[in-house]
Amino acid sequence: MAALISKPAISWTSIALPALLLAALAGGIAVKADLIGAAPAGPVLDEPITVEIAPRRFEYRESGEFFRNGFAVDGPVKTVTVRSPLTIMKYQVTAADYRRCVADGVCARAEPGFVPAEAAETPVTGVSYDDAMAYAGWLGARTGEIWTLPSDEELAFAAGTRFPDDALGVDINSTNPAERWLADYRREAARKASRDPVPQPLGRFGENEFGLADFAGNVWEWTATCHRRVNLDKAGKVLNDVSSCGIYIASGKHRAAMSSFVRNPKGGGCAVGVPPDNVGFRLVKDTRWYAPLLVALKEKGVSF
Repeated sequence: MAALISKPAISWTSIALPALLLAALAGGIAVKADLIGAAPAGPVLDEPITVEIAPRRFEYRESGEFFRNGFAVDGPVKTVTVRSPLTIMKYQVTAADYRRCVADGVCARAEPGFVPAEAAETPVTGVSYDDAMAYAGWLGARTGEIWTLPSDEELAFAAGTRFPDDALGVDINSTNPAERWLADYRREAARKASRDPVPQPLGRFGENEFGLADFAGNVWEWTATCHRRVNLDKAGKVLNDVSSCGIYIASGKHRAAMSSFVRNPKGGGCAVGVPPDNVGFRLVKDTRWYAPLLVALKEKGVSF
């Protein structure tokens, strides 16, 4: 009897995954074509001035509220190795550029808490996380590039020595809550005393060691990082980690957690600590060749 020849089994993933990737790639190409070929209502914007931050290792204190044995503690510090350069706007988005997005009917009008004398030279303020995301999409359609809000970690990477360390410095093994309460009170009082409510022109606060301008001035910057509450065990390992993605981190002189719809932090809505003087944003340009593919995959509901 002739031997039976069995055919190799064909798994669903061997068919579906390549098909999904091909479809996503086609979608990514379409996204890029839409960005480049769209006919906007006005002239295409010049590329914003950017700086490229070279890869390096750096120390990063994680954002969020951390608790151990029922007591609040400083967030842990981790060593991050960045292997690719980061391209980020040198300056924060200006009031004038943001108004162009408003004029095109894409962005909501900024809250008029402060009207700059020179809109082209002053960061936009009175904008929410949602407004910043709308601007990123509009800018992408105008420039043919992929623009996103930086994560808190990316902003720390770009800000270098100017990035704030929110640690209170209280002994992690302390069981006396008064020590942390007093340290927190002194820090919050100092923050309130140093408030500077009037946004300043671009360049007023100088540049850091990488050429990034005005970080940690008096305009905090929205990030794409959700606020977290993390419980640690006695050994410092994570017991649970709850993210609130309706609340996002804005970084500047210190970190602030704010609801995504808040435009004026002085009017309330700051979830933790002293609110920022003002809040604006700058964007990261995704220079990876497959960035449109990632956009297409996210539009199809694929998470990473």
